[in-house]
Amino acid sequence: MAMHGNKSAPAVTKKAEAEIANDMRPFLIRFKDGRIKRLATSTFVPASEAPGATGVATRDVVIDPGTGVSARLFLCVGAVTTGTRLPLVVYFHGGAFCTGSAFSELFHSYAASLSARARALVVSVDYRLAPEHPIPAAYDDAWAALRWVASLSDPWIAYHADHKRMFLAGESAGANIAHNLAVRAAFPDGNNIDIDVEGIVLLQPFFWGPERLPSETNRHDGPIFVPEFVDTLWPFLTAGAAGNDDPRINPRADQVASLRCRRALVAVAAKDVSRDRGCRYAAWLRHGEWCREVTLVVSEGEDHGFHLYRPARASAVALMDHVVELINGRAPLPITNAETELPHEHPAATMHLLARDGTNELAVGRAKSLATSVALEPGRVSSTNVVQQGPFPAAALGRFVARSCL
Repeated sequence: MAMHGNKSAPAVTKKAEAEIANDMRPFLIRFKDGRIKRLATSTFVPASEAPGATGVATRDVVIDPGTGVSARLFLCVGAVTTGTRLPLVVYFHGGAFCTGSAFSELFHSYAASLSARARALVVSVDYRLAPEHPIPAAYDDAWAALRWVASLSDPWIAYHADHKRMFLAGESAGANIAHNLAVRAAFPDGNNIDIDVEGIVLLQPFFWGPERLPSETNRHDGPIFVPEFVDTLWPFLTAGAAGNDDPRINPRADQVASLRCRRALVAVAAKDVSRDRGCRYAAWLRHGEWCREVTLVVSEGEDHGFHLYRPARASAVALMDHVVELINGRAPLPITNAETELPHEHPAATMHLLARDGTNELAVGRAKSLATSVALEPGRVSSTNVVQQGPFPAAALGRFVARSCL
């Protein structure tokens, strides 16, 4: 969702209340005459190929003139001079599928920071929004953008990006999109460009379902989004075509375990109403045979979208540190030509993974059930977050894991 909700919604006159068809505050209001008033807005920021103080050049690209799907590219200029290819991050903004833009100040700032910190080429996708364009329009646009990125048809991507280090990333609704694209990339239909996803970064992912998990019940700490409101979102976003049992919003355990990415970071906020769904997702991902490294970051005392609105806060900085660590977790590819093959794993990267596998400081996630919640045992704790990293010894995950993920 990734937009802070005003707990005191904007005042609406009795006459206006009578004209409301869908009250989806804090995101938008749809009136009976078809008008839509978006409440969560952010200032437009133009692109500039002059890097300026951030050291990041930006450029806008129209991917499909028919649908209007487009993207803003963020290139860390300082990293270009190193003579190595940059990690490629395909990023999807949040906003509950109905607000937000890659060109807004909020998401532009985050993508620019990510590019600078990770020394990466970031492709921030601007997709169509509901309710004017109900789901699956956002997924279709995101898939078109991912195919365009994989085609290497853009000169920045072709020359500067290491396509063997491609990550799908997003927060909230954008994290949901990243997951669903990873699912689609794992099961090509025979007509697709080969898409190899190195990793996924899901920040406070927007998942939901018809059943209640513990973080969605008996809430007394004032979460930004209450469960009763979240219950109404998916039917609204799909124009009534799907309910909360839809696997796109309520992914199955076997679907998550089948993802073929090699590394993943799932971040949740401790006060977020959907926290347990993110924790459960991370546990399911560890059960699979493909993902060799899974990191779960729990930001204590925080709620949904905190890293966007308070990026200088210690917990937001710590979260960015974990994202950067995941993206830069393997040696970069030297620039020779677009067809350069990946050399053998860099020894430092291999040692890094093996060290994670063997350390006793890391917490162990116990899957109580593939269909219910996950008991979390904090490992390395700071004032801002709890970190759980995998892969873990098979025995620690009980009967649901038969082997190490490495």
